[in-house]
Amino acid sequence: MNTALKITAFAAALTASFGAAYGLGYAVDPVAAGTAPAAHTGHEEDRRDDDTAAGPEHGKAGHGRDGRPEAASGGLSVSEGGYTLDLATPRVPAGQKTELRFTVRDRDGRPVTAYRTEHGKQLHLILASRDLDTYRHLHPARAADGTWSTPVRPADAGDYRVLAGFRPRAEGAPPLTLGADLAVSGAYEPGEPPEPSTRAGVDGYTVTLDGALRPGAARELELTVTRDGRPVTDLQPHLGAYGHLVALRSGDLAQLHVHPNGEPGDGTTEPGPAVSFTATAPSSGTYRLFLDFKHDGKVRTAAFTVTADPADPAAGDTSQEGHDDEKDGGHRH
Repeated sequence: MNTALKITAFAAALTASFGAAYGLGYAVDPVAAGTAPAAHTGHEEDRRDDDTAAGPEHGKAGHGRDGRPEAASGGLSVSEGGYTLDLATPRVPAGQKTELRFTVRDRDGRPVTAYRTEHGKQLHLILASRDLDTYRHLHPARAADGTWSTPVRPADAGDYRVLAGFRPRAEGAPPLTLGADLAVSGAYEPGEPPEPSTRAGVDGYTVTLDGALRPGAARELELTVTRDGRPVTDLQPHLGAYGHLVALRSGDLAQLHVHPNGEPGDGTTEPGPAVSFTATAPSSGTYRLFLDFKHDGKVRTAAFTVTADPADPAAGDTSQEGHDDEKDGGHRH
């Protein structure tokens, strides 16, 4: 697509002037086309329907940086499976509220207007800075012509990655995650992902990570939520589970395929304090994990930096030293 070419060209030219580290301000989380934006604390996002299937965090398997076969990951391509992410606003100014607009097009260039519901939504949009310090999980509104939109207010300049996870309603269409670069103009300071940690703090909550990523192997990750030192046992459903985990690889921001283990109402899954997932790292390297959890009617995000080491066979290694809770959980969400 012409737009995709423009994005690539602009991103390449931007490298010398913008670099790779940044922040993103607040954004509204609309529920559906033609409706007013819904607050992030609403219950609409928690509803599921009969079309709910495996999550949109899918992609093609290949070979990782270490030469090993790579597990499924998504968001590395603007086009896949006959569908293309057409980003109408490939650049926005820092510090200003801007409408981010995009369209998903089929192989004939026609806008896609029919989607299946995945994890309670027709489309999940992730915006993340290249340094992985900033993360936003958004649910844009879709117009009748297939155009998706959501307001954003980038706080800092730099390069961001837009990851759209969805599943077209067309027969046989698989769940996909397509990615495109978003440039934010203004002065910047490059940064690196936060140091590895197994603990994160946010709004008085502490989340502890137990488990480790392993290249090419499924591993369980258990995250335990406490508040003021006491276990939280009444987590509320969020996107069809008691927690929603997004994992991104440092460098290219590939999105890992993550499965929640259990769901509300299945008769065995408790509403906390532990929330369990199964994840497979596509390669060795540094990853950033973002856990969205809902309590007292509000969604909060805890973030962790972890490493996937093929030399360490331990499934539950938590040998990384913890860091200051508030620092590790203090990304802009």
